[in-house]
Amino acid sequence: MKNKIKIENRKELIEKAYKLGFEYEKSSHYCAQCVVATLQNILQIKDESLFRASYPLSGGLGSTTQGTCGALSGGAMVLGYLYGRERHEFERGISNKKAALLSKRLYERFVQEYGSCICRNIQTRLFGRSFDFWNEDDKKLFEEAGGHKDKCPAVVGKACVWTLEIILSEEGDDSV
Repeated sequence: MKNKIKIENRKELIEKAYKLGFEYEKSSHYCAQCVVATLQNILQIKDESLFRASYPLSGGLGSTTQGTCGALSGGAMVLGYLYGRERHEFERGISNKKAALLSKRLYERFVQEYGSCICRNIQTRLFGRSFDFWNEDDKKLFEEAGGHKDKCPAVVGKACVWTLEIILSEEGDDSV
């Protein structure tokens, strides 16, 4: 990792990750960006480009609900930021599978918890149906069903925790 994490109380940090991710999604929305913002805050990553680049990944990519859950995408972005293949490796054709392996672990947590990594499938698991975020009536129904009250905020909170646990484990702290 680029900067060694200095953490006094890992349990409090994990709790903070869940609460902050939950509150960001509840108040500001856009799951991928909420995960990135939370982990940037906790890990003290000051990179506006990473934050901005995560925005369109929310809601299953472009709010379509058809792709990967934005919370998972946001977590994978942070893992890629910390452990991904660098430009000099890319230019020389050197494979660096660390970020892919860590992202796979995050993906597996999503599948274990929700049965899928696809936004609409996770919605169906949580709500009994999926929603079309480009349809105003569906957006209203999503909100009425607790979409930004507790459902998606909980998904974001868990994604923040799982991503942070993977990072801490990678950094040699398996006590989380």
